[in-house]
Amino acid sequence: MLNRAYVLGNDVNTDLCCSGKYLPGKDEAFIASQAFEAISPGFAARFVSGGVIVAGEHFGINSSREQAVHILRRMGVAAIVAPSFGRQFFRNAINNGLVVVECDTTDIAEGDVIALDLETSVLTVAQRQITRALPAVPEAIRAILREGGLIPFLKKYPDWQVTA
Repeated sequence: MLNRAYVLGNDVNTDLCCSGKYLPGKDEAFIASQAFEAISPGFAARFVSGGVIVAGEHFGINSSREQAVHILRRMGVAAIVAPSFGRQFFRNAINNGLVVVECDTTDIAEGDVIALDLETSVLTVAQRQITRALPAVPEAIRAILREGGLIPFLKKYPDWQVTA
């Protein structure tokens, strides 16, 4: 996948994506229009569906607010690349079909075109001559992501079982 990079910094918590002040009561479209406003004014207005969020350390820390992933999906986020993630956010992302990749994001800039290949475990930013090996994504996780999340995967493969 080739996608434009949208850069955020370190320690981006779920409240910055999906502020608790809007829950409950506001619809997802409104909340998505406010995403990351506190740390990057106008981010949601600049973001184009299909983009990749490139962040620093600890993306998605804070709460286990699954709505944050729903908002990112509503925005059309294709993937998030960061050196580390909050563990609950990471799993919520996979369960909801959002690609999350742990990778060094040094020297990737706003607007760069990123190629992510989960099959070969490589991230490339050609214009900056950046090629980075990614941790291997297990086939079961890639299958869940291909189907759009855990529930669609289990509906399609109701008899699927974990193999050793």
